[in-house]
Amino acid sequence: MDSLTYTGARDYWFDGPPRFLPGAISVAQVLLNPLVHALDCAATGLQRRLRRERRRRLVGRSYDMALEIARVLPRGASVLDVGCGSGFIAQHLSALSGASVTGIDVRRSADAPIRYVCFDGERIPFRDSSFDAALLCYVLHHAQDQRAFMREVRRSLRAGGLAVVYEDIPLTAWDGAVCRAHDRQWRGRTGPCTFRREDDWRELFASAGFRVVSERSLSRWRNLAHPVSRRLYVLKAEDA
Repeated sequence: MDSLTYTGARDYWFDGPPRFLPGAISVAQVLLNPLVHALDCAATGLQRRLRRERRRRLVGRSYDMALEIARVLPRGASVLDVGCGSGFIAQHLSALSGASVTGIDVRRSADAPIRYVCFDGERIPFRDSSFDAALLCYVLHHAQDQRAFMREVRRSLRAGGLAVVYEDIPLTAWDGAVCRAHDRQWRGRTGPCTFRREDDWRELFASAGFRVVSERSLSRWRNLAHPVSRRLYVLKAEDA
């Protein structure tokens, strides 16, 4: 009876850890590691490609806007790019028109190699009558006090100076939905966005000492990721 005594499950190979398992794992690692490495390299390469593609689109859109702006500004003008973001518009404008462009934004630095100053988003850090022109490219809707902000822009311009303003206009229900989505995206960084209709913008510009020289609508499909009605205003600073 003692010779047939049950000694436990460990005596049976199928109940204990398979002896071949460590070797199988080693073989699997040898076979799979190159595949995992290849997939990781492919994912990293794809991310770099997507970043480059986004940068190309940004630079291309900036060039188109700079070309548009260069047509309305005097050659060689001193220009303040308010809320310049990446700085590519300022860089292109300098090359296209010989303008002396200074960019300001709440960011620590610009991506493009431009003359750049960080500011608090409210007080423009330059003396009165420092510039011939100012750019506000889809920036004004971020200002928390738009009237005070436009007065700051007016203060920084010489008499007769120009302000070029690009703005999203909630013309239809679709536009309103896109603007609300933009507000939700940026609210945490710049505060609530305020979008206005054409007449409301004109009234705001007049209250800050500007006269509308020209304006026109722009295609909503300029940026496929943000398809909203847009408008371009060229303003002239009236004598104080």
